[in-house]
Amino acid sequence: MIAPPDRMPLPRDFFDRPVLEVAPDLLGRVLVRTTPDGPIAVRLTEVEAYDGPNDPGSHAYRGRTARNAVMFGPPGHVYVYFTYGMWHCMNLVCGPEGRACAVLLRAGEVIEGAELARRRRLSARNDKELAKGPARLATALDVGRALDGTDACATDGTPLKILTGTPVASDQVRNGPRTGVAGDGGDGGIHPWRYWVADDPTVSPYRAHVPRRRRS
Repeated sequence: MIAPPDRMPLPRDFFDRPVLEVAPDLLGRVLVRTTPDGPIAVRLTEVEAYDGPNDPGSHAYRGRTARNAVMFGPPGHVYVYFTYGMWHCMNLVCGPEGRACAVLLRAGEVIEGAELARRRRLSARNDKELAKGPARLATALDVGRALDGTDACATDGTPLKILTGTPVASDQVRNGPRTGVAGDGGDGGIHPWRYWVADDPTVSPYRAHVPRRRRS
């Protein structure tokens, strides 16, 4: 049986491009998480680009570490990190191997397996909030560090894959400063590398970076 065009996996060369080309082109694509209880599928509606050595906001700006090693690997792999001691976030590596560029998956619409996502997102007031934000998206899909390095372009047996979906028309794509990024890579307008689908209710609200205060 031949899969319809919108259910075909994206090939590796889709990701082997500059990060600022890949990021907006991911909008409307479908992320599928295969679990023992069944699949969960999310239509991507918001992403952020991180340009490795050229980007002070990137985890790879200061070079390779044990934490960010996957970013330096082949394109099309999943980079998962743990933040604030509480949440996981997931990215898709892109660009040539060794470049360490990635796209943070910020939000999406759960289009399959909503009942499974609800079990993990008990605080969601409605289905539009199931994957509204990068930590919520990872939680809804049961994505943790164990999936760091997953090949999303593998043809068989991968727990995470990206399908063609329905790309968003260019006049429906918006962009602006990245959320919560500090310093030179932050919200001063220098890096307006957050992309989202216009007027989509699953897109997360913009929040500027707020410095964390040390306890006296």
